[in-house]
Amino acid sequence: MPLFRPHPPRVTVDTALRRTSGDRPGAVLLDVREQPEWDDGHAPDAVHLPLSRLLAGRALPPGAAGRTLLVICRSGRRSREAAEVLARRGARAADVEGGMIAWAAAGHPVVGERGNGGRTA
Repeated sequence: MPLFRPHPPRVTVDTALRRTSGDRPGAVLLDVREQPEWDDGHAPDAVHLPLSRLLAGRALPPGAAGRTLLVICRSGRRSREAAEVLARRGARAADVEGGMIAWAAAGHPVVGERGNGGRTA
């Protein structure tokens, strides 16, 4: 067993959008932000599992288990940690660089649970 494990790969928000949208997405966008952040705005096709619940051992949401996971948070710190945890558990996981801030800045869609168009900050 190696002393140091390599970090999970990183992908851009453009790559994440391309790989998680459409009729037959090849990956799942896993948002690990906390509930109020998710409610304010998230990617339309994302599934939600807050980092706090992931660290507590919560199972992946339906449809995410066994799939490639592209992990996103607000700016990239929590998603990096989550991708590392998931990789240690045997999942295929990558970190989305720049998080939802970069996602929104790139003009990618954001929807909200509070009856708004969605926001990320």
